[in-house]
Parts: sequence; structure tokens; C-alpha cells
Amino acid sequence: MDDQIKITTEAASPPLEEASVSEGENLSPRERGLALLDKMLGSDRARATREAWLRLAPDFERYVVEFLSGEIWSRPRLELKIKSLCTITALAALGRNQGLELNIRMALNNGATPEEIVEVLLHIAPYAGFPACWEGLVIADRVFKEDE
Repeated sequence: MDDQIKITTEAASPPLEEASVSEGENLSPRERGLALLDKMLGSDRARATREAWLRLAPDFERYVVEFLSGEIWSRPRLELKIKSLCTITALAALGRNQGLELNIRMALNNGATPEEIVEVLLHIAPYAGFPACWEGLVIADRVFKEDE
């Protein structure tokens, strides 16, 4: 029994780095979402990304800001870096390359290193396929070179 992993649903203390974005009970999901997107992308890139979503479909921008960013990403129990690395693996495995590129940029702002991003992409190769890994590495390489 000692070797088994104990699964618990008890609330862990939120990481300090997220507390300023997610702790305010007075903030609406939209306000939390906007603040978090600014933090993860930088205000200029966040604004440009939101404008692109608005041009495509205003409801899409609202769903991403209010639900995805303001509700899901604002949850306090995982650090942003871990959320980013998990998201990168899921998007690469699914072949969602636009989302993958955006999330690689966010991961770098959330404290992930290029080496960690490459490592999680390599890790998915046997699970999601070598082509998914390869495409993810190509996108990551492009992002890393742009940020140099």
C-alpha cells in the first residue's frame, strides 16, 4: 500500500505567481481572462491576437477570454508553466498547429525553457506519433528563432 499514489481532491495552496491574477473574487471571468492573456503573451501580442479572433468571430474571442483564459487557465492548482507544457503536448498530439505556436510563445512567458518545450515534444513521439513530434519541433524552432 505504501507504494500506491494517493489521489486527493483537497485544495492545494495557489502558487504566488498566479495569485494576483486569479485571487480577486471581484474580477469577472472576462477581467481575469484579459489580465492572464496580457501576462502570458504581453499586452501588444495579446491585443493583436484578440483582434484577430474578433475579426474571425466575436463569440470565439469571448469564449477564449472568458472561459478558456478566465475560468480554466485561471484555476490556481497548477503553475502556468505546467499548464503550458501540458497544453503544448495536447496541441502537438492533435495537430493543432496555430494553437501550438501561440502556446509555445505563452510557455516561454510562463517560465518554460526551450529545452523543456523540446523535451515534452520528444516525449509525445511514441504516444502521438513521430510526425506530430516533428511538426511540433519545427514550430518550436521557428518560435525560438523569432524570439532570439
